Amino acid sequence: MELKGIFTALVTPFRDGGLDEKALKNLIGFQIAGGVDGIVPCGTTGEAPTLSYEEHEKVIELAVKYAGGKVPVIAGTGSNSTAEAIELTISAKKLGADACLLTTPYYNKPTPEGLFRHFQAIAEKTRMPIILYNIPGRTGINMTPETIAELAKIRNIVGIKEAAGSLTQVSEIYRLTKGRFTILSGDDNLFLPMMSVGAVGVISVFSNIMPKELKALYKAFMIEKNIAKAIKLHTGLMPLFQGMFIETNPIPVKEALYRMGMIARDYRLPLCPMSDKNAASLGALLGEYGLTGKGRRKA
Repeated sequence: MELKGIFTALVTPFRDGGLDEKALKNLIGFQIAGGVDGIVPCGTTGEAPTLSYEEHEKVIELAVKYAGGKVPVIAGTGSNSTAEAIELTISAKKLGADACLLTTPYYNKPTPEGLFRHFQAIAEKTRMPIILYNIPGRTGINMTPETIAELAKIRNIVGIKEAAGSLTQVSEIYRLTKGRFTILSGDDNLFLPMMSVGAVGVISVFSNIMPKELKALYKAFMIEKNIAKAIKLHTGLMPLFQGMFIETNPIPVKEALYRMGMIARDYRLPLCPMSDKNAASLGALLGEYGLTGKGRRKA
């Protein structure tokens, strides 16, 4: 598995309160057609905290099935309980996932030593390729570059989704790991600047709706080395990057996908549909970008 490029943090489509398998299949097909380099089910964007164990396993199983080996599947298996994270990761491995994404434990706020031991234990018990996920805005704890550098020495800890919102932190991770540890952006609006300081890809919310366009941005910077083109694409997409976060993720992106005719407008409490005002604002923004009910831009 080549860990670079565009990895979509998939929403979990629901209908009438249950998993919408048809919509999930179509969404994964849309991602693959859009040229993404991998899919990430059961993360924050997939409303994982509200999935039962059975649903969690089902979503991973279906993602593997519908991806059909065309792109790798990186399953979200994080937890604030080390034992539970190990259990989820072992299950994902059995279901055929290629790697797992594990967030820093939330609510219990471990020390740096506790964070190290948490991820070390998961890596040793599962032998699964692991991508760390640092998102202090959600978890209440920031994993320092020094801790990340120590974890990077463990053979099957292969990268990090970095979403602390700090280019300084990304730079320090790159420096301390001597550029040998894979850094993926966890923020769509910082994807381009993060690539300039060492990131080689993104685990993206935005690519649920426009995978082709985000892949073009990646290619412009990383492959074509056309900085001016990359900046133009980045700034052109910025209103939508921002629009995906006018309310708590994944509420806006699911509203966008609903308006694109790809999923039902269905959430799991405590998440709920957008306010009428924000929904109208997002709908107008989608119209400006020519997004249609078929889930793609007009030619």
